[in-house]
Amino acid sequence: MAHDEATDVLIDCRSVWKVFGDRSGEAIRAIAERGLGKQEVLREYNCVVGVSEASIQVRRGEIFCIMGLSGSGKSTLIRLLNRLIEPSLGQVLVKGRDIAAMDAAALRDTRARHIGMVFQSVALLPQRNVLENAAFGLEVQGVPKDERNRAAEVALDKVGLSDWKLRYPSELSGGMQQRVGLARALTSDPEIILMDEPFSALDPLIRRQLQDEFRQLTKDLGKSAVFITHDLDEAIRIGDRIAIMKDGVIIQTGTAEEIVMNPADQYVADFVAGISRLHLVKAHSVMVPVAEWPGEAGGLPRCAADADIDALIGRITENGSDAVAVTEADRVVGVVTIRNLLLGVRGEPDARAA
Repeated sequence: MAHDEATDVLIDCRSVWKVFGDRSGEAIRAIAERGLGKQEVLREYNCVVGVSEASIQVRRGEIFCIMGLSGSGKSTLIRLLNRLIEPSLGQVLVKGRDIAAMDAAALRDTRARHIGMVFQSVALLPQRNVLENAAFGLEVQGVPKDERNRAAEVALDKVGLSDWKLRYPSELSGGMQQRVGLARALTSDPEIILMDEPFSALDPLIRRQLQDEFRQLTKDLGKSAVFITHDLDEAIRIGDRIAIMKDGVIIQTGTAEEIVMNPADQYVADFVAGISRLHLVKAHSVMVPVAEWPGEAGGLPRCAADADIDALIGRITENGSDAVAVTEADRVVGVVTIRNLLLGVRGEPDARAA
């Protein structure tokens, strides 16, 4: 069934700016009228541009990662999405409604019912047990104790902490505390979850485990998520799409495969240089269109258009052939050669590839 595209965009961030400083109003006018950049704003008005002309759309059921180094503006941007910070310019629409136009009651309701947030510092209440911490958001909303505890128990079960509900935060590992934070966000059953570097302080093994669990849980529950990280590997592991930020500006937005194969500039190219392409780059990105293939493709071993490079290497080595035919709906649409594979491993699409 076709969906209305507008209803499938849960967060629509339109040309948003955030300028910090006593003269931010003057700076914004100068940006609008004179097109000033970040350095000029700092020099002329002593104001800091935290986010510059940011536009993103987060679709229903999507995990959208915002990646950047410290000071890139990513944490400022995520706080603009639920108006923890007021935008200086531009619009943020949540489910079609401009959150800057909401009064205090409407904003509280939107945050309580539609948007859950998990920070790097999960900030559990030490004097309350796990169940009470998970139920805290509903308690603030005035939900009766039995009802909020039932919802919290369901959320704790989803994150694998049912047996720990009567324990206290001091008895939990860092990874378990982050699970409680996620359960607290899930208890009110929001459509959107905002995650600000939630796993960055954890050991690598626990971190990878939670990344996988978070992605699977988000998909199973049909949630949308915005996930902030400074780690491109984490963004690739979790995200359906990724926005890369630098100096408050979104440099490039796309799938991991699009960004790795076609970096927008040298900054992005340097970021993706060390990323393994084996499971990231797919046949459709490295194939030569069948119309441009000089030989006969009918006798070649076949693979699907979404087969990754690792699978393609397997097909070629199993069959002892020099190429693989790429199919869509049982129709050959292209051919991948050993040369194509080598270029794909390097993240360099063949000039002839579609």
